[in-house]
Amino acid sequence: MKATQLYKDFFESEKSGGLVLIAFTLISLFIANSDFGNSYIHLWETQFAGHSIEHWINDGLMTIFFLLIGLELEREIYKGELSHIKDALLPIFGALGGMLVPALIFLLFNFGTNTQSGAGIPMATDIAFALGILSLLGNRVPTSLKIFLTALAVIDDLGAIIIIAIFYTKTLLWANLLIALGIFACLLILNRLKVNNLIPYLIGGVIIWYFMLHSGVHATITGVLLAFAIPFGDGGEKTPSYLLQHFLHKPVAFIIMPIFALANTAIIIGSDFNSIISQNYSIGIALGLIIGKPLGIITILFLAIKLKFCQLPNELNWKSILGVGFLAGIGFTMSIFITLLAFEDETIINNSKFIILLSSLIAGIIGFIALKLTLKEVHLEE
Repeated sequence: MKATQLYKDFFESEKSGGLVLIAFTLISLFIANSDFGNSYIHLWETQFAGHSIEHWINDGLMTIFFLLIGLELEREIYKGELSHIKDALLPIFGALGGMLVPALIFLLFNFGTNTQSGAGIPMATDIAFALGILSLLGNRVPTSLKIFLTALAVIDDLGAIIIIAIFYTKTLLWANLLIALGIFACLLILNRLKVNNLIPYLIGGVIIWYFMLHSGVHATITGVLLAFAIPFGDGGEKTPSYLLQHFLHKPVAFIIMPIFALANTAIIIGSDFNSIISQNYSIGIALGLIIGKPLGIITILFLAIKLKFCQLPNELNWKSILGVGFLAGIGFTMSIFITLLAFEDETIINNSKFIILLSSLIAGIIGFIALKLTLKEVHLEE
């Protein structure tokens, strides 16, 4: 597989961003559990224009993150791994298995309880963290494995976006939603008219975000809608989509995601560790991410390949797929994001965040060791 320059730029920013995320998460946890812990947590709860700072980050800044995800997904569909159905089926089947099995495992422990709404939590994969860990293995990682993990994680994010839109929308205000969709339709018309200036799209995106915020549908969905309204053209370096995607890589990786990590990992780790990990939702999240992800990915892929829907590239084998399956169990960003939508009880939210971090750490370590052993004699240059 030949990696495009934009993909290489994306991989470089994501892997570096993943390492930065790890650092900021550790800093946040350290401060939250220090003598300054209460002040630090209250900082994110400070009200500004009717909402807490944390709320502005999660509903505002994260829209830009979703915009980048949308642009990346669009490029994958038009020119990347998802542009040819034969190549796309491998990560598509992997992502489906990696979403369905963790959700089923979570429901096995939580169905019929007040925490069953958290089924979407272990379905997510954090691209930045996963690629950050993969990058630690250096040039022994074949490009096809990097692309497979990236495509799987992007499809995973699309699944998470759909789940958020369908299952985590509680009350719909149709008037605001219809206005938002009407403006989106206007942007699509501008696209068809070949208006390539980014300004009207960005202004329209801000207006869509405002009405989406007051519609009941999570405002971050605006980012994905805007991405598909922005002209893609031939995908070349002078197209609006390319220019915006290239511009957003570093701000998202090195500003927005670290701020999200600081605001959402201000977790006080209590002494009742046994009580936290024994909760049904904790067990569901942990088993979903650590066991459900690799099990779902490798099982569904095995069936798909046996049924000849797709095939493994020559550079890949089942051991490397299993290792990537564990890396896909690094939920973090999207898992925490869905946690905030799924639960209202602060204790459950706090405990879930802690379990997500712990499970992601375990999944990442297992995935790293598995791939290090599997790829130890492989030295492929990109």
